[in-house]
Amino acid sequence: MPLKSTARRPRVAHTLPALHRAIAELRGRNASLALVPTMGALHDGHLSLVRLAQRRAKKVVVSIFVNPAQFAPHEDLSSYPRTWKEDVAKLTAEGVDLIWNPAAAIMYPDGFATRLAPVGPAAAGLEDRIRPHFFGGVATVVCKLFTQSRPDVAIFGEKDYQQLKVVTQMSRDLDLRVKVVGAPVVRERDGLAMSSRNVYLSPEHRAAAPVLFKVLKACAARLRAGEALAGVLRDGTSEVTNAGFALDYLEARHAETLAPVAASSEGPMRLLIAARIGSTRLIDNVKV
Repeated sequence: MPLKSTARRPRVAHTLPALHRAIAELRGRNASLALVPTMGALHDGHLSLVRLAQRRAKKVVVSIFVNPAQFAPHEDLSSYPRTWKEDVAKLTAEGVDLIWNPAAAIMYPDGFATRLAPVGPAAAGLEDRIRPHFFGGVATVVCKLFTQSRPDVAIFGEKDYQQLKVVTQMSRDLDLRVKVVGAPVVRERDGLAMSSRNVYLSPEHRAAAPVLFKVLKACAARLRAGEALAGVLRDGTSEVTNAGFALDYLEARHAETLAPVAASSEGPMRLLIAARIGSTRLIDNVKV
C-alpha cells in the first residue's frame, strides 16, 4: 500500500482577524514572510512560485481569491475553475505555512468605495486596451493583499508580464515596502505556457496552442540576428492567424517600461502576445 503523506496541512484563514493572528504567529522572532497571490486552480506554474517564495523567505503565505474586480461582465468569473480540495492538497505537499482564502464580502464589504487607477505600465496599450477594467481590479486587490498580510516579498509569474510590471510599480509608488519578484514562465513539454484557463481548450485547440510560443521564439531569434522589427512582427502575425487564432496583439516593448520600441537598440526588449482560439484567450511573452 502507498504510504500516506506526512506533510502538515497549512493553516487556513478565512477572516481578517484569523489572518492577522496567523501572520503574527508566523512572524515569530522576526521571521521573513513571502506572499504568493493566486486565484486557485493551481498548476505546476503556481507551485514554482511557491518554491521560489520558500527560497526567499522563512514563511510562505498563498492567497486563493478569485477577484471579481478584475472580470468584466462578459468574462468568465462564474466559470473560472475552482479546485479548492486539490489546491489545498498541492500546497500541503509543498509545505506552505498559511492559506489566505477570503470571501468576496471580506475583500469588498458593503460600502467599499476605494479603487486604484494605475497608469504607467497599466496604460501601455496591451492588456489594458483589450481589458480596460483589468488592472484597476488587479492593483486594488493586490494592494489589499499586501496590506493585509504585510509580506517582505511577493512572487508573481512572468507569464502575466504586464501585470508583473504594474504590481511592481504600484508597490514602489505607494511605499508598500514589499519587494515584488518575477518568476520565469513554466511551460508544458510542447512549450505552451501553463495557465489555469488551459482547461478550457478543446483537444483540437490544445494541439494548436503551442504555436504562440513557437512564433515568439522564432521572432525573438530573428530580432537578435538583426532583422527589422516590422517585418518580423508581420510574419509572426501571419503565422498566428493562419494557425486559427484571432490575434489581439503581437508587440515588441521595452522590457522595463513597456513603451513601444522600433529596434532592439532602444533597450532591453520583450515580445508579448495575446490571442484567442475558440472561446479561450491565451497570453505569453519572451525576452529578446
